[in-house]
Amino acid sequence: MRILLLGKIGQVGFELLRTLAPLGEVVAVDQPDLDFLNLPGLGELVRGHSPNVIVNAAAYTAVDRAESDSSLCRAINATAPGFVAEEAKKLNALFVHYSTDYVYPGNKSTPYTEEDNPGPLAVYGRTKLEGDRLIQQSGANYLIFRTAWVYGARGANFLRTMLRLAKERPELRIVSDQIGAPTWSRMIAEGTAHSIARAADNPAGYSGVYHLTAGGETSWFGFTQAIFDLFNPQPRPTLIPITTDQYPTPAKRPAYSVLSNDKFARVFGARLPDWKRQLELVAADIISEQITLAASR
Repeated sequence: MRILLLGKIGQVGFELLRTLAPLGEVVAVDQPDLDFLNLPGLGELVRGHSPNVIVNAAAYTAVDRAESDSSLCRAINATAPGFVAEEAKKLNALFVHYSTDYVYPGNKSTPYTEEDNPGPLAVYGRTKLEGDRLIQQSGANYLIFRTAWVYGARGANFLRTMLRLAKERPELRIVSDQIGAPTWSRMIAEGTAHSIARAADNPAGYSGVYHLTAGGETSWFGFTQAIFDLFNPQPRPTLIPITTDQYPTPAKRPAYSVLSNDKFARVFGARLPDWKRQLELVAADIISEQITLAASR
């Protein structure tokens, strides 16, 4: 199996380098060789590698900046993925793509299923939904994984931000009325590799949209509490719960964006661990790396 990975330096892309390797030959590209604004060049790149599977881990994820940068956001999140899906169709390649919980309006109180009607509240979610639909219209065999609250041991994410702020501030005000499922980028990558392996012999039979997130649910405030319980920063900042209205942002977020993973479990026979267990695994991974680095000095 020849796999073309688009976007190798992001949180999920970095983890995919490891999880995809056992499946076959992996060719991974990123900027400056990967330019989603140059569609002819993007087509040449894809055709030049003649992949059996294309995994797109590249995206415009600056949710607030997208409100004033909608053209670029749409080009990266919608136009380019739709174009690559058309190239995948020509090559008879499986196209794997990542979407988001932000395609939903957040007005439910039970987990969203893949059959629920989307209703994105901001530019980021609208462009991701448009990308999903362009991929579906391309005629390619595809796996679209909608995930949420992605974080990891590297890159810019909520976990790393909280650990940094713990060293800088004695008090942190954290939103407590947005509910979701924090999901480790490595778990997404492992779920992706598992799915590709299962779908390889019959991609048309598996083609579809799936939710791929951690189990359980929490708020950003609850997530922060769990982070500090595990990492135990000293001194530990005082945490103050606040409402979304008390922390206005350019982009509106869904109040409830928990996704049901039942379809993924039914089709692929697996579930990602609960969000608390994932956080424990991340903490163990970070601590182990720190010990290794200290021992090597």
